[in-house]
Amino acid sequence: MWFDQQAVRVRAGRKPDRGNPDGTVLDWSPGAVDRADLPPLNIQPRIQVETTGDERTEVVTGWRIQSDEGVDLDVTELDRIEWDGKTLEVDGDVARWPDPLAGGLHHVELNAKRVTG
Repeated sequence: MWFDQQAVRVRAGRKPDRGNPDGTVLDWSPGAVDRADLPPLNIQPRIQVETTGDERTEVVTGWRIQSDEGVDLDVTELDRIEWDGKTLEVDGDVARWPDPLAGGLHHVELNAKRVTG
């Protein structure tokens, strides 16, 4: 498997909001986010679904992102990934797979999606 694609993890900051239980909400404004280059990844297409409605057509495109063997990723389910000129949302949990023989981390996998329309 090839691990040659570059991506950036984008993590939201927090801003005060009295209407939420912890008193904050995610802040995706450019000055509030934390950006970090990720190690080389394998990113493959996973799914594409088109939904046509009366007023618009929505397209959901998904990718599977995987790290190389032994490489952890500083990514959570709340983050976004910038790759290939697109901003993707992490879709679901980030899976950290154990090495069945040596113990420790084998690799990380996650799904990401982009919704347009």
